[in-house]
Amino acid sequence: MKVPKRSARLKNLQESKKDAEKEEANNLLEQKDKTEEAVERSKEEENLVESPVISDDDDEDFSDDDGSLGESGSEDSHLSGEEDVFVSSDGEDSFDAKSDDVGGNGASGSGRDDTEHGEDDDSESDDSRPVVEESDSSEDEVAPRNTVGDVPLEWYKEEEHIGYDLAGKKIKKKERQDKLDSFLASVDDSKNWRKIYDEYNDEEVELTKEEVKLIKRLLKGKAPHADFDPYAPYVDWFSWDDSKHPLSSAPEPKRRFIPSKWESKKVVQYVRAIRKGLIKFDEKPKEEPSAYLLWGEDSNAIDRQGLAYIPAPKPKLPGHDESYNPSLEYIPTQEEINSYQLMYEEDRPKFIPKRFTSLRNVPAYEKAVNENFSRCLDLYLCPRARKKRINIDPESLKPKLPSRKDLRPYPTSCYLEYKGHKGPVVSISTESTGQWIASGSSDGTVRIWEVETGRCIRIWELGESIRHVSWNPMPERPILAVCMGEDVYLLNTGLGNAEEQKSLEELLRVEMPSTPDDSDNDKTIVNWVQDDKNGGIRLKHFKTQRIPFKLHGLPVSTAFHPSRSAFFISTKKNIRVYDLLKQKLIKKLETGLREVSSIAIHPGGDNLIVGSRDGKLCWFDMDLSSQPYRVLNCHPKDINRVAFHRSYPLFASSSDDCTAYVFHGMVYSDLNQNPLIVPLEILRGHASENGRGVMDCKFHPRQPWLFTAGADSVIKLYCH
Repeated sequence: MKVPKRSARLKNLQESKKDAEKEEANNLLEQKDKTEEAVERSKEEENLVESPVISDDDDEDFSDDDGSLGESGSEDSHLSGEEDVFVSSDGEDSFDAKSDDVGGNGASGSGRDDTEHGEDDDSESDDSRPVVEESDSSEDEVAPRNTVGDVPLEWYKEEEHIGYDLAGKKIKKKERQDKLDSFLASVDDSKNWRKIYDEYNDEEVELTKEEVKLIKRLLKGKAPHADFDPYAPYVDWFSWDDSKHPLSSAPEPKRRFIPSKWESKKVVQYVRAIRKGLIKFDEKPKEEPSAYLLWGEDSNAIDRQGLAYIPAPKPKLPGHDESYNPSLEYIPTQEEINSYQLMYEEDRPKFIPKRFTSLRNVPAYEKAVNENFSRCLDLYLCPRARKKRINIDPESLKPKLPSRKDLRPYPTSCYLEYKGHKGPVVSISTESTGQWIASGSSDGTVRIWEVETGRCIRIWELGESIRHVSWNPMPERPILAVCMGEDVYLLNTGLGNAEEQKSLEELLRVEMPSTPDDSDNDKTIVNWVQDDKNGGIRLKHFKTQRIPFKLHGLPVSTAFHPSRSAFFISTKKNIRVYDLLKQKLIKKLETGLREVSSIAIHPGGDNLIVGSRDGKLCWFDMDLSSQPYRVLNCHPKDINRVAFHRSYPLFASSSDDCTAYVFHGMVYSDLNQNPLIVPLEILRGHASENGRGVMDCKFHPRQPWLFTAGADSVIKLYCH
């Protein structure tokens, strides 16, 4: 067939023409680049730094070049059109890669070159093809090579890659060229001013001529596209051919013929306002008098609101003394003028009359400026409104508390010390008669002291840290209870006469059962064991008995009511009062403290004091409220123990700050009178040991004395 041969010839001719045109275009561009480099070098020699921006002349040159290239493009398009004719007439594909490809590319390579050249010609020549409107759709945009999105590129500073491509592979960073080498390369490259570094994709982008033209138009404030018409004719989207009137021809709505309810309500409001006198008609405006008294009082004419208005003080009216030609009796003699000099300045007359023959001879007043200033000062400092000032004595705001001398007796100074323990004294307890005191220490010993002499008469070595000691309140049975770990000891103190000792021995004797009792209840709760070594009974607790009360938290401290069958249990936040007979909750007291440490009940049973770990002491009046009646911020550290006196109106608190506070707390039988709380004394003397201070405090049962047990293994007695 002859068609393929003819098409091959045409292609060869077309390729030869294209090569020749490309060489000419490249020569022109090289000449232009050389001229630009020469101009830039001359400018650099003259120390003039200018940015390489394409001028209008360059655009014309480019347009001329584009024109030449456009002609060639038109010829190519003509030839390509002829090729299409041949191919369509034959019905077969004349461009076969296998038949005509010698070097591996063949006609496909030439076809690609043709398409590329055609694209260049189309981009460079604007007159050879119609203008195609650009689309604003994001689908037409070329997707970036890097797909990291809005992730900051600073995150990739220390990495070897800068992001990921569409296939998910890492985009390696290019090796950074030395700045000196890059500068020399940019000097030698004439098209360096067109290159822009794309930090997002880590590559250099060279701007095309069309992009340079677009940027140039944007810098001039023009539209980016040359075919854009900013003054396009207005398009009226609505046609008014059939409409005869601009208003709507719809029928009137029903609401225009029915009376409005809102208007009727408004009319009723206006009628009521007129009846009440809020709206008045035919009122004539107040006529201001044309004449008024120059020196009269105008305070009545001015309506003042608020407090009573006080008018500004007015100067005295001028008399005969201020006349320029007063009578002779108003003119002082020389002796009187000399006597004025001997007077105090406050008593001296401010104005001395003088006589002049005419008004023209009167000079200017020499004190006019000073008197004007004093007048303005008086007006500025004058009170213009009456204000009721309350004169309150600061001393009257203080609560009226009785004197400490009137509240005696109370403990003030240390009278005696009880030394013998080797560890911190954790708990102390006084005997009901006040003759003996028992103490328990963390060294595992329990001691009994004589109060008046300080002599230790009995020592028990139990081998474990003591938690609490307590005397039997009945004086005829001197039994001491000691809490140690999970066990409780009931010890015979050996005090009292022979009859009392005999009854105590019978009381503290436990008969061992002949046959072992397998009862689960007795075995799991407590076991009574005879302790011959210490002379008493040992209660071994295997399992704590469950009380019939529901507690919301761990119990911290407990106490019994002094006269009624009531039981007080305190948790870290609240205190609950239960009736033991009915086994139900009576009252709940809300402390508002961080953590409760100890409680004490008033001998009357209606008041309660609470110590806390944050150094606050709360007084509760249970007949008044479930909230604290008074909160005292007395100690800077934790309060370990609080205590009431049995007969005196005294209560005390001990803290880790090595002090004990003594207060006067009087409770009246009259329910209308609140309790009186007065701070009395701060007792010091204990030393701190491992951050702990005064561990326990107890009052003497009959005297206003206070016993304190410290972490320094010393017990002190404070007397009045």
